Amino acid sequence: MIELAPVEIAGHTFLAVSVKLPKTNLLAVSSDKGYIMCGALDLGLLNERLKDRNILAGRAVGVKTIEELLNSPLESVTHTAEQLGIHKGMIGKEALLKMI
Repeated sequence: MIELAPVEIAGHTFLAVSVKLPKTNLLAVSSDKGYIMCGALDLGLLNERLKDRNILAGRAVGVKTIEELLNSPLESVTHTAEQLGIHKGMIGKEALLKMI
């Protein structure tokens, strides 16, 4: 099952996507410029093989719901995210607010 829902943070609307798969969920919340995602996101791929795309993203691990993704510290972020002041340990929703 795929669920799409708007998420409001500090007066800004983001899009939450949840994909229920056997034994796991894929979770992401995005703005027009970037996104945060669960541990399924391969930041190495984004930073190395796709570095020319300057993808703005962060990853939180061990999250099972969109609410947990929004309120958990990011385990890693892309180089482009670091340039905007988004860093490892930043709470997901704080990172999203820097992506508007």
